[in-house]
Amino acid sequence: MYLLGLSLLMLALKYFEIGPVATWSWWWVLAPFGATALWWAWADSTGYTKRKAMEKMDQRKKDRINKHKEALGIRPRKPR
Repeated sequence: MYLLGLSLLMLALKYFEIGPVATWSWWWVLAPFGATALWWAWADSTGYTKRKAMEKMDQRKKDRINKHKEALGIRPRKPR
């Protein structure tokens, strides 16, 4: 997402002719869009995106279980 944000910022700077980006070639301005596409293709093909989503979901599940244990007065286990 950072790469996409950088791409959009550079595009806006070039379009509105702000700062040194106004003098750059369009190839330099549009290159981060290509890098973003490559990143997303790699992340999806290797399972990186799915793995990160699963880790986030597992952590939310653990937090929810610990919250309920605390409400019941049971001391939750420390993560290893």
